[in-house]
Amino acid sequence: LVRRASGRFRTLLPTPMLALCQQALALRCGPPMLSAARPTPEPAAAAAADGGVVLQGEAAKQWLAERGIVRHDMAPQDHDRAGYRSEPVRPKVGGDMPDGPRPGWFHVPAPGGSETRYAELKESLEARRADAGGTKLATVCEEAQCPNIGECWNGGTATIMLLGDTCTRGCKFCAVKTDAAPEPPDETEPWNTADAVANWGVDYIVLTSVDRDDLPDGGAGHFAQTVGLLKFRRPELRVECLVSDFAGDAAAVRTLARSGLDVFAHNVETVERLQPMVRDRRASYAQSLAVLRRAKDFGNCDGRRVYTKTSIMLGLGETAEEVLRTMRDLREADVDVLTFGQYLRPTERHLAVVEYVTPEQFDYFRREGEAMGFRYVASGPLVRSSYKAGELFLAAMMDEDDERDAEQQQQQQQRGGEVEERALGRRSSDNLDNRTPAAAAAEAREQRPQPQWNPELSVKAQ
Repeated sequence: LVRRASGRFRTLLPTPMLALCQQALALRCGPPMLSAARPTPEPAAAAAADGGVVLQGEAAKQWLAERGIVRHDMAPQDHDRAGYRSEPVRPKVGGDMPDGPRPGWFHVPAPGGSETRYAELKESLEARRADAGGTKLATVCEEAQCPNIGECWNGGTATIMLLGDTCTRGCKFCAVKTDAAPEPPDETEPWNTADAVANWGVDYIVLTSVDRDDLPDGGAGHFAQTVGLLKFRRPELRVECLVSDFAGDAAAVRTLARSGLDVFAHNVETVERLQPMVRDRRASYAQSLAVLRRAKDFGNCDGRRVYTKTSIMLGLGETAEEVLRTMRDLREADVDVLTFGQYLRPTERHLAVVEYVTPEQFDYFRREGEAMGFRYVASGPLVRSSYKAGELFLAAMMDEDDERDAEQQQQQQQRGGEVEERALGRRSSDNLDNRTPAAAAAEAREQRPQPQWNPELSVKAQ
């Protein structure tokens, strides 16, 4: 009766009765099912399940914590997971949208301004296109009309789309054009992209593409060629690749992970239950986790370090527990960076939005992700896979890791030099490395192992 009252018949109960049912359920039946604000039993008066023994003080707190009734290490607003839904919903194409207009937090200032970096990059991009005789360097920022374009371009980051504009898959959240047999890739695209980006003035570039299941390697070689040419022209440029799952092909993942890129990004998109409803049938939750795990394993070898990154859309009917379970799975796959954003329906032929997630709920998942050990969590209604704040943090994190590695290497060299001096019975500081950690890190980046192939070879010849 108590459990039914906490669900279907909840609205029929007067408030005092609701609180009484809540308290009885918490003491005898495990964690309550109600999501509304409720009084928590006083720890000093918590009754134990064996014989009605009254527990006092810390013993009572421990008893309550073991049963998930209360966590004393969480902020008060976290007890109900910031009001996030607890009942799963199945999203539908043509389903009802949330009532009323979009919330005010989706409004962003227009990009631009004559003295901003956005205007500088815009002019540079248009000049590059004119010099190329009208050949278009496609940016996802412009093609998708991303609301964050001003923030990202002012921060010196941009996202380039490779391999054409036609996808071989048909996910129900994406409005990209689809076809089973798209046009073959442009073999000169890696060179054109590297030439344009090298003179564009950005510090951090994101390469992405549609799914290309029609290609033997899913386009991994094309990506690797582009990364190699970018690093050949600008070794200090940070390169992130946001790619498909390559149909689970481990060889394709290895090709890209060892190409010299800095960040390997692949999106799981949503929680496991919603995968068949949201993504194409050729994609799967387990396959995406395997790709992220392999990218880290393949990339972290021969002195290299590769960071992994993924993104989750919220507002498709997922529950808080499903999101937290997905986050735990991603940590087990050793993912470094996680982003959360609001799903927005592109057209009426796509999945309807189940709910608009509030900034407070996004902040709850950010706190949980940081507590789980993610290196960085970007969480907000307008956050997308390629987002300036995350990329700037990633660049700073990479620089910090490089400096720490260089400092450790310097300390090892100093210890080795001291041992050698003691063995020879003389003192000398001439052989010690007196560079600063920052200078050593810069030199280490320049001496980082290069890809095992010649970047000047064409994709076809390779």
